[in-house]
Amino acid sequence: MIKYNEKSRTFYLGNEYVSYIFKILENEQLGQLYYGKAIKDSKNFDHLFESEPRPMTVCTFDGDMKFSLEYIKQEYPSYGTGDMRHPAIDILQENGSRIIDFKYQSHEIIKGKPELKDLPATYVEHDDEAETLSVSLYDDLIDAKLILTYTIFKDRPVITRNAYIENCGDTEFRLNRAMSLSLDLPDKDYDMIELTGAWSRERHIKSRKLEHGIQSIYSLRGISSANFNPFIALKRYDCNENSGEVLGFSFVYSGNFLAQVEVDTYDISRVSMGIHPHNFSWKLRKGESFQTPEVVMVYSDKGLNGMSQTFHKLYQSRLARGKFRDEARPILVNNWEGTYFDFDEEKILSMAKQSKELGVELFVLDDGWFGVRNDDTSGLGDWYPNLDKLPNGISGLSKKVTEMGIKFGLWIEPEMVNKDSELYRKHPEWTLETPNRKSSHGRHQHVLDFSNPDVIDYIYKMISKVIRESDISYIKWDMNRSLSEVYSNVHDSESQGKVMHKYVLGVYRLYEMLINEFPDILFESCSSGGSRFDPGMLYYAPQCWTSDDTDAIERLKIQYGTSLVYPLSSIGAHVSAIPNAQVFRNVPIETRANVACFGTFGYELDVNKLSEEDKKVIVEQIKFMKDNRKLLQFGTFYRLKSPFEGNETVWMVVSEDKDKAIVGYYKTLQKVNCPYNRVKLQGLDPEKKYEVSINDYEAYGDELMNVGMITTDRSSGEQKDINKAEGDYSSRLYILTAK
Repeated sequence: MIKYNEKSRTFYLGNEYVSYIFKILENEQLGQLYYGKAIKDSKNFDHLFESEPRPMTVCTFDGDMKFSLEYIKQEYPSYGTGDMRHPAIDILQENGSRIIDFKYQSHEIIKGKPELKDLPATYVEHDDEAETLSVSLYDDLIDAKLILTYTIFKDRPVITRNAYIENCGDTEFRLNRAMSLSLDLPDKDYDMIELTGAWSRERHIKSRKLEHGIQSIYSLRGISSANFNPFIALKRYDCNENSGEVLGFSFVYSGNFLAQVEVDTYDISRVSMGIHPHNFSWKLRKGESFQTPEVVMVYSDKGLNGMSQTFHKLYQSRLARGKFRDEARPILVNNWEGTYFDFDEEKILSMAKQSKELGVELFVLDDGWFGVRNDDTSGLGDWYPNLDKLPNGISGLSKKVTEMGIKFGLWIEPEMVNKDSELYRKHPEWTLETPNRKSSHGRHQHVLDFSNPDVIDYIYKMISKVIRESDISYIKWDMNRSLSEVYSNVHDSESQGKVMHKYVLGVYRLYEMLINEFPDILFESCSSGGSRFDPGMLYYAPQCWTSDDTDAIERLKIQYGTSLVYPLSSIGAHVSAIPNAQVFRNVPIETRANVACFGTFGYELDVNKLSEEDKKVIVEQIKFMKDNRKLLQFGTFYRLKSPFEGNETVWMVVSEDKDKAIVGYYKTLQKVNCPYNRVKLQGLDPEKKYEVSINDYEAYGDELMNVGMITTDRSSGEQKDINKAEGDYSSRLYILTAK
């Protein structure tokens, strides 16, 4: 898959889906030639390298008016030697200069994919799944090594990128910018897609046309954030869900990031992705190094669905790890929206008993079980049971729950502390707080300094003790604020620019410690819902609480946008009580479940307050989910109609053998005297005949995909005897079974 032509000094990475080509330039730096649909290898691609003399250029070689880095597509550019665009790397040297010149030194091609030290990344289980190219470059003046690493997967249109910088000399320097990816594309004829929003409306799909200048998304919150997800896609103007070319870029990281497309006035589009350079500064002394996180690049000529399905399958099976990677997830009840902080052991046991009777497999106790914790102003950091609420502690409670025949799960927020806590009174210096300045709070809480190994060890000791003494099958790891006044008491003044990144590495370290000791626990990440829903988290926790907004109609947009990158097996989705706690909407329980079942299904309510009618409905919902969750969580997912574009949302999931499919159809508002309606399906076998539920007819796959499946309802005629499957906020699940 990876070849090097010594005569033309060209690197070719390719499989049957994608090709990536670059070369060693005349100045010994690396130039980009092609990235896109698979093309055959050739001994020489020099004709793709174009360089013409232009006015106002700064040229590299005396007398040569053509070779100017300002107009040359590069692999990992720097600023100031002709190229005046944003660089991939910035190094401040002892004499104040930022001019660098990394020249080709050597390269290595190996089978498989090496791990990244202390960082999450995609992986292979067998070396024949991928090949990796490492290109070593060197700057002789500052004695610095730069290694660019590329991995191409054999059976996927996937290439990953990362960079490694090492100081090999006696003089220290400061790394102020180190992108994981820089890619120069030959034109700007793309729409840039991003996933943006805020708390309770995470990952809404936005699109903008590339224009001259900079288009970017970012986070400076210390977390990847609900505001911008660490992902962008560049799609051609004619690309839609099912056809056309698109390039996807996903950053495997959980902290500050920058994803940027800079278009110069000659229409070259420079894609950059990596740790945000603001507040980042990393001094490297002799022998010290810095490793950037990974960027995953996906090429699709089968539209956005093709791109998404590649991300889904890769992240399901070669990013997520552990026991639950390939397992259908347990159906749970979480008590949070049912009780909030107002509970005791008797109430929890009663809820667990009722949950078991409904068919639920896992009961989760959320916030309020520890320290002195009756509201959100106190207790965080004191990870020992609140014996006033739970006289037998978590150990006793969990064992009583599991004796009922239902598993027990627990909520934690290990990165935070309240000032009203024993931990803060004992160690006030363990928070991120700038000396002699006011410290802001969020949700009455402050951020522990996870760049300090002592803090991590202390929290690990407390939480692991609770887990070790109890019957716990699931941990929900929450994180409910952004980082502010970031300053660490354990780092000197020259190292404060490392704190944001070291904080993220500390989070990863604590995750690794816990999952190594407790491999049978299912971890779910959370950050006020979806504020840290990113690939870095999926490496440690195979699912994420997608949003605190549990309203089914709002969730259509949230889950639709999330599915652009993330697999259904990672999307935490629950049925909650009505009126909804976030938007006060009354959505039928059928629709609440029909949305939530396309994810890791559960309930977020007080089961003891359910009506007898709702209990009967829930029993049937749980039975349906148990019968179909493997398909719903691991099947091939297609988006068919977008909630961002109309009154209807439609999506579907298809089994690997294409013998079964489930179509989710959702209508926000009921309309009157409407046209007949069909939806063209995707992913079926055109030669197989399918029995279509609800419609009660049979049709071949080619008809269902090319003519469409009938979704006409009573809105197309007189609206009499309306049932629960119609009216406002209605939904239907169509089951397609091959005959």
